[in-house]
Amino acid sequence: MLQVNKPTSEINRDFTEADGSPSQTLTSYLDIIRRQFPTMVAIVSACVILALLYLFTAAPLFTSTASMVIDTRKVQLFQQQSVLGDIAIDSATVETQVEILKSENISLAVIRDLHLTDDPEFTGSGGGVLGAIMGSVTGLFSSGRAPSEFEQTRKALERFATNRTVKRLGLTYVMEIGFTSRDPAKAARIANAIADAYIVDQLEAKYQATRRASVWLQDRIKELRTQASAAQKAVVDFKIANNIVDSGGRLMNEQQLAEVNSQLVMAHAGTAEAKARMDRINDILKQEIPDASVADALKNDTIVKLRGQYVDMASKESIWAMKYGSDHLAAVNLRRQMAEIKKNIIDELRRIQESYKSDYDIAMTREEAIKSSLANVVSESQLTNQAQIQLRELDSTAQSYQAMYDNFLQRYMESVQQQSFPITEARVISAATTPLIKSAPKSLVILGAALFGGLMLSFGAAMARELSDKVFRTTGQVEEQLGANCVAILPALGAPASAALTSKLGRKKSNPEPDLLRYVVDNPLSRFAEAVRSLKVAVDLNSIVRENRVLAVTSTLPNEGKSTLSTNLAQLMAHGGARVILVDADLRNPSLSRALLPDAQAGLVDLVAQRAQLEDVISIDPQTKLAILPAGTTSKLLHTNEVLASKPMRDLVALLRSKYDYVVIDMPPMAPVVDVRVTTPFVDSFVFVVEWGKTKIDVVRHNLRNAPEIQHKLLGVVLNKADTKLLARYESYHGRYYYQKYYARYGYVE
Repeated sequence: MLQVNKPTSEINRDFTEADGSPSQTLTSYLDIIRRQFPTMVAIVSACVILALLYLFTAAPLFTSTASMVIDTRKVQLFQQQSVLGDIAIDSATVETQVEILKSENISLAVIRDLHLTDDPEFTGSGGGVLGAIMGSVTGLFSSGRAPSEFEQTRKALERFATNRTVKRLGLTYVMEIGFTSRDPAKAARIANAIADAYIVDQLEAKYQATRRASVWLQDRIKELRTQASAAQKAVVDFKIANNIVDSGGRLMNEQQLAEVNSQLVMAHAGTAEAKARMDRINDILKQEIPDASVADALKNDTIVKLRGQYVDMASKESIWAMKYGSDHLAAVNLRRQMAEIKKNIIDELRRIQESYKSDYDIAMTREEAIKSSLANVVSESQLTNQAQIQLRELDSTAQSYQAMYDNFLQRYMESVQQQSFPITEARVISAATTPLIKSAPKSLVILGAALFGGLMLSFGAAMARELSDKVFRTTGQVEEQLGANCVAILPALGAPASAALTSKLGRKKSNPEPDLLRYVVDNPLSRFAEAVRSLKVAVDLNSIVRENRVLAVTSTLPNEGKSTLSTNLAQLMAHGGARVILVDADLRNPSLSRALLPDAQAGLVDLVAQRAQLEDVISIDPQTKLAILPAGTTSKLLHTNEVLASKPMRDLVALLRSKYDYVVIDMPPMAPVVDVRVTTPFVDSFVFVVEWGKTKIDVVRHNLRNAPEIQHKLLGVVLNKADTKLLARYESYHGRYYYQKYYARYGYVE
């Protein structure tokens, strides 16, 4: 399908729209890497070389590690409860021990024991080339005097703290002590010395704390002994003063009160029992025939015998009465004997009644006596209540002082025992050994870090270069930023255009430099000629949509190669057999006329002023049959835009349109002058030349936005003076790539 130029509104919208999809973003990053690949390789190589230099010059370091555990179990055989109280071993305690291991007290102890202030590794410059350089620089600023012992100690302490590592392993009670040194044996020796110094410090701290506690306990025990003795003496004196006697840990009156109270209870129970027996016997006596189930009667032998006789006679009387009648003499005698026995039983019961009554009276008398005694004891107890309260207070005070004295005496004995055999919770579970391989510098880590850092730095530098590279380098940039087609990329030919414009068209040059204005004729199979042909094809294909015979070639700034392109395009068309005329319309700076026809006296200005005829001012190239219309004398012109916008100019272009197949007009640049904008009424299409890698994007966008009439007739953009070797990193550019891109855009295939 044939693509035509986009309308102005769509072009302006393209200026602000960009595809932000992830795939497009990844592609853009890959493009940046491809474009900046040499720079990135140089930065990465420099970082790797610096890393290698560091590895070759740095002194090897060896790290030895010792492991220590805080054991929560105590040796109960030798140590009991601590005088100061054991602190529960928790996470905070372990972290505290780690900080103690890092303290200056431990470090200074190791430095003194191993005489590290005499070791050049701790008081001299660092090892390796870097250390020597730092030592030399430090020596330049030093006063020249020998450092004091304190300064050497502080320097050794600083170096010691830098090389020492103490950390807790996870959530365990194990602490890892490491030390790094240039000597592997020294590293192991110092790591073990740190562990030993820590254990000694802990033992010394416990010994000192226990000793101070023992001294304090001695003074406190003397004071408590005096206080306990005084309190006990006060209790004894108070008992003597108040006539208070205790027995078995109880006061005498309290013991008497308890005993009398107990006797009263027993007496009251006895009285109740005697009264119950007496009441029962009274009830029995009221019966006509005493109850045989009475326990007291059954226990009496007389009543038992009488009761037995009575039962036998009653049985016989019943038999005789039934046999001979109740009035029989034998029956009557039996009944008389039974009455006598009954009377005897009642008399015996009366005797028992008198005995029970006597027991009851005795129990009542005894109970009354005990009550009287209890009243006396209670009265005496009430009189001594206040004294007993004070006695209990004194006794409680004496017991408290005695308990405190016993407790402190026990603690004192424990402290004496701990002084003789102190124990610490920390113990070494893995002693440091001489390392066999170096710990630093790690070659793979250094090289990996250098490589990674170089990649990051190189990518940052690439991004910085890309962000600061505000010029056109790819066709995609042209289409994205300008909304126009990039119809061709012209490679740089190796010679500046200003030098090429000094030679005349058709003149044979003796120097080896190519003639840029005849390059498509002298080198028809070159990449430059192919690019110009792609521009010519674009012109022809665009003619299908609209008439495209008057072509104007312009640029944003001078020296972008528009005159070179317009000349080669015209020569290419003429060399192909078309009738072509090349018009130099750059009236401010007619460099094309000076280069091609330096001796011409008349030209475009004279034709517009109607002072000459067309046939008199044009020149024909004998090889390509290209007609050339110079600008003429323009030095006295002040308003060139008025000349180009005049009606005679439009009539001249109409005349040229009727005589030639193509009219190629070399226009002035758009940024310095406004001449190009006035030519839009008679120009069919504009070809915009942009210098590759030099012309700023914002300058081109600004000029095109301010000239919508030129945008509407813009055929396409040509990137000129492209570095083909550098261009390969920005996008594929091989031979006929742009032909294929152009043909695919218009629906053609090869």
